[in-house]
Amino acid sequence: MAMPRNNINSPVEPVISTKRRLNILKFLVFAALAIITLRLLFIQIIEHDFWIARADKEHTILETITARRGEIYMMDHNEPVAAVLNQTTYQIVIDPTVTKKEDIQHILETYAKDYTVTNLDEVYSTEGLRYSIVAKNVPRTIIEEIAKENPSAIWFKKTNQRVYPEGDLGSAMLGFINTDGVGQYGIESSLNDILSGKDGLLKTTADVNSVALSIGNDNVKIPAEDGKDLVLSIDRGLERGTEEIAAKHIEKTPATNAAALIMNPNTGEVLTMASVPNYDPNHYSEVKDASVFINQVTEVPYEPASVCKSFAFSAAINEGVMTADTTYFNQGYEIVDGWEIKNAEQRASLYGTIDMRTALYWSLNTGSIYALKLLGGNPAAINQTGREKLYDYYYNKFRLGQATEIELNEAEGFIPDPNEGWGRDSAYANITFGQNLGITMIQTATAYSAVINGGTYHSPTIIKGELVNDEIVPLENITKKVNEKILSDETSATMRDMFVNNRSYKKQGKIDRDGYQIGGKSGTAQVIKNGAYDDTMSETVGTYIGFVGAEGELPKYVIMVKMWGEGQYVDGQIASYLFDDLSNYLIDYLKIKPKV
Repeated sequence: MAMPRNNINSPVEPVISTKRRLNILKFLVFAALAIITLRLLFIQIIEHDFWIARADKEHTILETITARRGEIYMMDHNEPVAAVLNQTTYQIVIDPTVTKKEDIQHILETYAKDYTVTNLDEVYSTEGLRYSIVAKNVPRTIIEEIAKENPSAIWFKKTNQRVYPEGDLGSAMLGFINTDGVGQYGIESSLNDILSGKDGLLKTTADVNSVALSIGNDNVKIPAEDGKDLVLSIDRGLERGTEEIAAKHIEKTPATNAAALIMNPNTGEVLTMASVPNYDPNHYSEVKDASVFINQVTEVPYEPASVCKSFAFSAAINEGVMTADTTYFNQGYEIVDGWEIKNAEQRASLYGTIDMRTALYWSLNTGSIYALKLLGGNPAAINQTGREKLYDYYYNKFRLGQATEIELNEAEGFIPDPNEGWGRDSAYANITFGQNLGITMIQTATAYSAVINGGTYHSPTIIKGELVNDEIVPLENITKKVNEKILSDETSATMRDMFVNNRSYKKQGKIDRDGYQIGGKSGTAQVIKNGAYDDTMSETVGTYIGFVGAEGELPKYVIMVKMWGEGQYVDGQIASYLFDDLSNYLIDYLKIKPKV
């Protein structure tokens, strides 16, 4: 009798089950192969560029070739001497994905605590960060100590640190370099691009150990362009003497601050530029009062007061409407736009008819106002023509209230429009004696140089040239330069005589040398408090500007000084004492020969 087909002891069922499992396995294998094949096709065709780029990234070294920052030199008479140098230091660099946090923390705290520039917690919490500079300006000696520990996954990158071997000398003029290597203030800032140069680039193929290979068509090396070594027109010895003399005058006068510059009026070259107190750029981070970073000569417009009578008188003389012997009636004050404008000097001997030479000597406001009247063709009143002519001289010819284009950061200042605003006549009356305007010391000294040098305006400069192979080579096209005749020779000669007259009448007993020609003009400016001039004169700014040279020659040196102190009365006479000492020092230091 035949057995039924569904008998549990039948051998057919296991065979069928095994075949089924084999079929399933084959299907899974073929499916996996299909997926892999499709993925490979996807990678090779659709994502081809992506994976090529990723491979290049893994096997390519990109490194910046840091340009050497240009050094800065001053002059020592006729020889350039270093004022700003580079010193080799190192950066400590890590890859947070490889470097252990506890290892680098130990290194920094033990050796480089004073040079650490980042927070490790922030570094290690930044996702995807592969490169981090954790310390800067680390000296070689410290790097050698770190290297003895044989740290892993830590790199030392050679850099340059700025060094100022003369300490605080000319600090406001030089500026400094911050921790990012960017110039701050002074020449370091204004000519940062020229000094810093351009970094280069190294791109090369690397092996699995990140060792650069010489093979590869995509290797790139763009050399760095080093910054230029600049030579300033500043004389180191003259600058040092100027700053020391200014500091001594601060000690013995009510002034708490002083600024001074000496320039060659025939070329525009600046020989000294001092702001006192100053600071040491090597330790700029320790400065408590940031005002010492400011260059008082170029960056601070102010009212130089009666110094500006030099420009009002020059304009009237140059226009042929006035001479040194022109007379006017001085009653001690003028009423303009309903305002009484008085002379600071009130004495009976000056009332009545006096000449302009006397008016300049005694610095009478009525005299400079009279010059403005004469510019307008009406000795009895100020008018539009006079205002416009004075504006033309102040702004367009003397270039007051606008940048001089010196190679430094500078403020422009302002000269009011002659035909806008209320009280235009009184505003321009004040401008004749240096109030109601804002001009910088460099603008004032450059304009004054044109007054006494024969009448030519020379743009000021602080750059002697570029140092190349120990030779000073002219550096062209840094800034726009102007050399323009703006006054006649006769006007300039007249003004020089009037300035010399000022000095000969008011000898301080400090400059009394035969064979030298010295002249100048003082100024005492009120300050504005609560929106108005302080008529109590409890705080003033004293200025003196003048020239020094041998008799019978055009002056070769212009000296300008400014002194002030918060809440202090500092007048032009106090400033003149500083001028006197600087004049004597200049004559001795440069060995200026007198007329025989």
